[in-house]
Amino acid sequence: MWQQFAEQQKLTVIHHKLSGYHSAWNNVAWKNGYLTLLPDTGLALADGEDAAHFLHNQLSNDVENLNASEVRRAAYCTPKGRMLASLEYWRADAGIYLMMSGSIQTTVLKRLSMFILRAKAKLHDVTSQFVVFGLGGQQAGKALTTWFPELPAAAGTQISNAAGTLIRCSDVRSSPRYQWVCPQELAVQAWSVLSEQLQLTNTADWNLGEIEAGIAHIHLATQEKFVPQMINFELIGGVNFKKGCYPGQEIVARSQYLGKLKRRTFLASIPATGMEAGMDVYRADDQAQPCGVIVNAEPVNAASSLALIEMTIADQEHGVIHCGAPDGPVAQLLSLPYPITDITA
Repeated sequence: MWQQFAEQQKLTVIHHKLSGYHSAWNNVAWKNGYLTLLPDTGLALADGEDAAHFLHNQLSNDVENLNASEVRRAAYCTPKGRMLASLEYWRADAGIYLMMSGSIQTTVLKRLSMFILRAKAKLHDVTSQFVVFGLGGQQAGKALTTWFPELPAAAGTQISNAAGTLIRCSDVRSSPRYQWVCPQELAVQAWSVLSEQLQLTNTADWNLGEIEAGIAHIHLATQEKFVPQMINFELIGGVNFKKGCYPGQEIVARSQYLGKLKRRTFLASIPATGMEAGMDVYRADDQAQPCGVIVNAEPVNAASSLALIEMTIADQEHGVIHCGAPDGPVAQLLSLPYPITDITA
């Protein structure tokens, strides 16, 4: 449980974010090596002989054919195709682990549990059994070899052993990144050893890396606002259009194949702080109603933020987008690290 761990280490956690350290973002530490705590992480375990089949029928991605080294993304949607959660999941000896924002985990697990019915599967909240670290930079891999002699080599892969699960995330600015789902009993020792080799930094830096990588996350403020494609979720491997039915599958597929999807998520720099997920954005020439929503945002420094903003492609092409209010700061749109394209074409 991160609260107990943070108290033991005398860490300052505000609004589920480690704070108080010199930022590694735009700093040499991003390249060399950094370590942070990821308190807003909910973890669940699905076990039982029908666990994979049950999840396969609930999520937007293939679960039944998940191999032992993969980490996959999936959306959990309403029947109308709106995302209740963005998840990562992987297999381990105990079962299938699910990782999502801690702000939504309780309600998501409660809803999923309603549909287990006669399936031989159970869902367990195991958040308290682990502490989740975010690490990156050239020295991170070497520092981790104490517990993981072999490292996951590519993004979207993991290695699990007695020290927990180490996930290789998407590189950002040519620097490798890892999430370590560390058992509670090992966390204090691991933090002590790692903090001697890597610069301690704030959770916001990890979130900035996710934003720059174009990886959107659903939190409480953005539940049911988006069909997966609106946040580019199929472009980062979160939707399998060949698998069977799941809640919202008809809407998601129709959006893809009938060409009705006109909304996407774009990367932007905003010359202000105080930007939050769920805030509206407005076109300069049509301020009567919002044209989109901030999906994720983090301050870069005291004067600017980095954000993922959902809007229509036409709005993005227009280019003058005010954030947070009709007269709010104007977003500078940036290039995503992947093309926005039709993966089923």
